[in-house]
Amino acid sequence: MIFFCFSAFLLFMVFQIIKGQEFASEAVFGYYDSLMEGFFPAYQNKSQPVYGTVLSKMIRLYREEVNPLLQYGSDYRKASGEDFVSGEYYYFEDDEDGGSGVEEVAEETKKFKRENWEDPNYLRKYIYQIDSTTTVTNSEINGKELLDMDLSLHKSSEPQILIYHTHGSEQYKDSRPGEKGDTVIGVGDELTKKLQEKGISVVHDRSVYDVRNGKEERSKAYDYAAEAIEKYLKKYPSIKVVIDLHRDGVKESTKLVTTQNGQKMAQIMFFNGVSRTASNGDLTYLKNPNKKMNLSFSLQLQAQAVKKYPGFTRKIYIKGYRYNLHYRGRSLLVEVGAQNNTVKQAKASMSLLAELLNNVLY
Repeated sequence: MIFFCFSAFLLFMVFQIIKGQEFASEAVFGYYDSLMEGFFPAYQNKSQPVYGTVLSKMIRLYREEVNPLLQYGSDYRKASGEDFVSGEYYYFEDDEDGGSGVEEVAEETKKFKRENWEDPNYLRKYIYQIDSTTTVTNSEINGKELLDMDLSLHKSSEPQILIYHTHGSEQYKDSRPGEKGDTVIGVGDELTKKLQEKGISVVHDRSVYDVRNGKEERSKAYDYAAEAIEKYLKKYPSIKVVIDLHRDGVKESTKLVTTQNGQKMAQIMFFNGVSRTASNGDLTYLKNPNKKMNLSFSLQLQAQAVKKYPGFTRKIYIKGYRYNLHYRGRSLLVEVGAQNNTVKQAKASMSLLAELLNNVLY
């Protein structure tokens, strides 16, 4: 009787916490079913202590199944100010004053060796650049697991890839004022075209989210873009890949140009947000259940680039915010060149990015 009262109390509390949220039935009733399944065998078997067996299972199930859902569904607007990362986490640009720019892949690592990439210490040193404001565990960058994860899809007439631009106003050094095709959105047009030529169905969102009423809104752009992503995923549930295409900002002395297939191209960089900062720890109000697959996606693309086009990619950058990478397991943020690249160089690199995506996904 004590057990049933206790479980009923827990269920009541969970209902109160997540009342009105879509995943309530999944979280609560799944938890209840698991409790009942565990309780009755223990109750029938008198040799099993109820408190030792069932209570520990209740706690474990709550931590592993219900609590993550509650965290994922929590409203960040209700979090206290001290829990929030500052606005700078919405940005990704090199420190143009301090000179702490993104590192290039070392020359000696431009040949892919599987045994090296399975070592987290090797990845930390040569493949990843982890921002000083965040931390990453070795289990999160377990190269063997990330490289072995199956990300393959089957081509379909239904849209499978969504391309959008959180900072759609970003331009290149020779961009013509007011010409959308000369911004990072025009680069997205080129990627869309190259993917479609490979028989891949793509939706390209050409909206600008970082300018509202003539005013720059870079930080709020992630909120604006999130609303659009959700609408697209609802309209096209077949979408399995979500790509946010950006343009970086670097010191003018930094030149992100590579020659591939006899053509000058802008170097690209894959970017991961891990919902953790060094000062605040895990950002539970920014839960990302797809973080591992995101990390796998960028690492497999990086490996393909090193194998076929060494010098095309920079180090994979890891930072603490979520950057809307939680909506799909194959979510990707890509920096294409910088402000001192030409539009032509940026667009030229899309042929290789399309090839890498095709190789990993299909």
